[in-house]
Amino acid sequence: MCINDIRGQALTGGTADTALIYSNAVSQFAIFAGDPVSSAEGLIQNQPGLVMGHALKAWLYLLGSAPAAVPVAKATIETAKTLPMNRGERGHVAALDHLAAGRLHEASRVIEDVALENPRDLLALIAGHQLDYFTGNARMLRDRVARALPAWSPGTPGRHSVLAMYAFGLEENGQYGAAERHGRAAILEEPRDGWARHAVAHVLEMEGRHDEGIAFMREDLQSWTTDSFIAVHNWWHLALYHLELGQIDEVLELVDGPITTLAEPQMLDLVDASAMLWRLHLRGVELGARWRRLAERYQAIWAPGGYAFNDLHAIMAFVGAGRRDLIQATLEAQAFAALAASDNAAFSQEVGYPLMKAFAAFGVGHYGETVRLIRPVRAIAARFGGSNAQRDIIDLTLIEAALRAGDRSLGQALAAERIAAKHESPLAKLFARRASGTVCGECENGDCRN
Repeated sequence: MCINDIRGQALTGGTADTALIYSNAVSQFAIFAGDPVSSAEGLIQNQPGLVMGHALKAWLYLLGSAPAAVPVAKATIETAKTLPMNRGERGHVAALDHLAAGRLHEASRVIEDVALENPRDLLALIAGHQLDYFTGNARMLRDRVARALPAWSPGTPGRHSVLAMYAFGLEENGQYGAAERHGRAAILEEPRDGWARHAVAHVLEMEGRHDEGIAFMREDLQSWTTDSFIAVHNWWHLALYHLELGQIDEVLELVDGPITTLAEPQMLDLVDASAMLWRLHLRGVELGARWRRLAERYQAIWAPGGYAFNDLHAIMAFVGAGRRDLIQATLEAQAFAALAASDNAAFSQEVGYPLMKAFAAFGVGHYGETVRLIRPVRAIAARFGGSNAQRDIIDLTLIEAALRAGDRSLGQALAAERIAAKHESPLAKLFARRASGTVCGECENGDCRN
C-alpha cells in the first residue's frame, strides 16, 4: 500500500498513522531538535515494511560522521533493500549505499535526482544539503535548494527548513543580505529551527557584526537550545563573537559550559570544541586540562582515516594535550586513507594531510614549516568540507605562524588581506599592528612594553 506524507511524498509500506509519525520525525531532523533517531527506530519496529523509516535511520547515522555508526547504517540499508519501494525510495537507498561506502559525491548526485523529481521530499533536500556541506560544494548548498523553493508555497509543512537551508547556501556564496532575509524569515515561521538560527549567525560573523550577533543569539536562548542537537554548534557561534571582541572570560565560560559539558557528545560537538580551544590557543590562552579531557573524548567515539575534516580537528586536540602518540597515529592513518576507495582519499591527500602536518608542526613551534605546508592548501581547503567560518581556522593559524616565524612581509600581507575582508574586525586590526611591529603577540591593547 502506498500513502503520502504531509508534504506529498509517496511512502511505500506504511499506514496513515505511520506516515504521520514519519513526517514528524523528518520535521525533528529539519529543526535539529528532538530525537529523530528514536523516532525512526520506533517506526521500524512498528512498521518494518516502511522503507523510508529505514532510510531516515540510515541518513541520521551516516550524516553524524561517527565511525561506529557506519555498521549500523549498513545493516539498515541492507534491510531496506529487501522491501518493496517506489522510484524515489530506490533513490534514497542507492544514495545511502554510496554514502556508506564513502562515495559522498555519488551519493550527492543520486539524492539530487530524487529531489528533482519530488522537490517536496524534505529528507532528500536535507540529506543533499548536508552532503554539500561535507564536500565543501558551496554552489550546490545554494542551488540544490533554490531549485526546490518554488514548490514550497507558504503554509507547506516544513517550509522554514527550506528557507533555512537556502539561507546557509546564500551565505556560503557571499550573498549576505539575501541569506539574512531568508534565515530570519525561517525563524519567524519556526523559532526552534536551529539551522535557520545557524545561518543568520554565519551572516553576522562574516559581516563582522559581533555585538549584534551576541544580542541575536542571546535574545531567545530557549528556542534554539531546548532539546537541540545543533545547540553546541550555535553556542560555538556565540563564542566566536566574544572571541573576536577579545572577551576571553566570556569565551571560557561558554567552553566550560555548554560547548564541552554534554554527557554524550556527537562528532560535530567535538569538532566545535577543538576549533574553539585552538583559536584560544592561538591567542595564547592557557587551557590546562581542557585539552586532555577533549582528547579523551575523541578516543571514545572517533577513529582516524574516516573523514579528513574530523581528523584535522582531532589533531588540534592531541597537539593541545601533548599526545605525540595520537598525533603520529593519526598522521600514519592518512596513508591508508589516501589509498581507500572513497572520496575521503582525495580529501585527505589534497587538503587534510598537509593541514594535519602543519598544525602538528605549529604545536612544536616549527612555525616556518607550518607556513610552508598551509600556503599551497588554503585556497583549495573547501574540498574537504566545512563552512567558511570553520575553515577560517586555517587562515588564523597561517597568520599566527607567519608572525611567530618572523616573516614580516608575509605577516603584513596576510594582515592586509584580512583587514580588506573584515575591516571592522578587532582581531584583524590586532594582526595588522603586530605585523607592523607596533604591538607584540602578548599585548592586545596597543600599549606594548616588550
